[in-house]
Amino acid sequence: MVFPMNDSSCIKVGIVTVSDRASRGEYEDRGGPAVVQYLSEVLASPWEPVLRLISDDRQLIEDCLIELVDRERCSLVVTTGGTGPAERDVTPEATAAVCERLLPGFGEEMRRVSLQYVPTAILSRQLAGTRGQSLIINLPGSPKSISQCLDGIFAAIPYCLDLLGAPRIETNSDRIVAFRPKSSS
Repeated sequence: MVFPMNDSSCIKVGIVTVSDRASRGEYEDRGGPAVVQYLSEVLASPWEPVLRLISDDRQLIEDCLIELVDRERCSLVVTTGGTGPAERDVTPEATAAVCERLLPGFGEEMRRVSLQYVPTAILSRQLAGTRGQSLIINLPGSPKSISQCLDGIFAAIPYCLDLLGAPRIETNSDRIVAFRPKSSS
């Protein structure tokens, strides 16, 4: 369930679909709604989605990520799309340009999980990084792959946000159990 933003305990989550065709209205955006659905099932803490649908343009992606982190104050930003090897797939480059630190383990784990389903997962270039107190994660564009990748990494996201000084988030433990070292509880 998505909770409306009404107090400071509500976390803002930026959700960015990067797709030339969806941004032009040539087909329905399925990536952004898949992320919203996933987070609605997993997050127990109040949260508000901040949605964006943009084209595969590096400067536009960079500007969007900066806006979501610096101005909208999203603690978590999830992108979907633009992570393949095609010339227009520039989401990882844009993400790396705006991040202060990259966290390669997220991309490694998403590819490992995806390889269980499709051999072309090795073509994916997802990555994650931090900007200030925010975590930015690149996901593939396929709704099924979004869920598979998030299942593989989500247990680490709440503690990562803790370490960044972002608001604490809790998960629905029947869906995903957030890992936090005993010393941080």
